[in-house]
Amino acid sequence: MPEDLIEKKSNFDLTSRSAFSREEEVFTSRSYAALLAKNIIPYSHRKLADNYVIVKRIFKFQAVMPRITNAEKSLLAKYDFNTLEYTTVKQMYEELALLQKWSMSNNPDLKQDSDAILEIRTKELKFIVATSYASISNEIYKGYLALESYFNEISKYND
Repeated sequence: MPEDLIEKKSNFDLTSRSAFSREEEVFTSRSYAALLAKNIIPYSHRKLADNYVIVKRIFKFQAVMPRITNAEKSLLAKYDFNTLEYTTVKQMYEELALLQKWSMSNNPDLKQDSDAILEIRTKELKFIVATSYASISNEIYKGYLALESYFNEISKYND
């Protein structure tokens, strides 16, 4: 009986690849978040992550956060970013890598926009978590989970 189970056991390793990955891809999105967290993280990212984690632990987002303004949407559109509800996990990881690079840039405008975009993303995340609502309930658009995971990884107040 146990021998039959061992023979039928799948060789698919859940910890090394996701269901949508190809054979040569041996990382999951979770390990990719850890990879991002081990890079040089700008102080502004850590500050926002710490703020998010503390507020989430203490207040649990009981007060509903406001949606982003049109000016904030236009800043996202300037760099061709979707709102958080329409962002995939892959897009979010690419965006976070860009924002990290821009935060370390010598260009003050790019650095300022990078920090502003991350603040907008934090505001969007707080709204989604507070209302337990995403207007797109498709499993593809889970960028907000990637952002939350990123914040938990880089925060000094993580579990």
